[in-house]
Amino acid sequence: MASPPPKQTMKERILETADKLFYLQGIRAIGVDTIAAEIGISKRTLYNHFPSKDALIEAYLQHRFVQPRPSDKPPAEQILATFDSLERRFSAKDFRGCPFVNAVAELGPEDEDRTFRNIAIAFKESRRVWFRDLLQQLGVADAEGLATQLTLLVDGSIAQDLVRDDPAMARAAREAARVLLANAGVKVAGSADKKRSG
Repeated sequence: MASPPPKQTMKERILETADKLFYLQGIRAIGVDTIAAEIGISKRTLYNHFPSKDALIEAYLQHRFVQPRPSDKPPAEQILATFDSLERRFSAKDFRGCPFVNAVAELGPEDEDRTFRNIAIAFKESRRVWFRDLLQQLGVADAEGLATQLTLLVDGSIAQDLVRDDPAMARAAREAARVLLANAGVKVAGSADKKRSG
């Protein structure tokens, strides 16, 4: 018999609530009063765990900063699977774009010490390096340049989906990534017309 999941600490409850509200409604739109009320705690209790809204925003962005899961799939499949994952994410009703881009767009002028921008840069760079490392495994000559291009395809497809509300933008980006990989000498299976489940 499986043991019940561990009970959340108050800090975890605050962060989970902030994560949901910040992502779905916007960081500027949500104050600490709203977060505290949603949980049913006082602002003082919230501030005992996060001394300021900025500290909570920073924790929210760090919480969203997750690394891709290790995979035994061939590198080219891992790269293309990124776009399949995006398509699934775009189809979700709660998809509101990249939380890091959203944070920089909302808070840029207020982020005087660049705390939030630096977290966003670190996240975007970690994704680019992940692409680069896979491309190096494939023996791509300009792995750095192609990794940057793939990162642009990811971000571009997110922007297009937000504007158009069309998960097919991820499929278009996947096909562009497949072409870029093939042009770099990587053997890739099929094209966009190949039927894929999902």
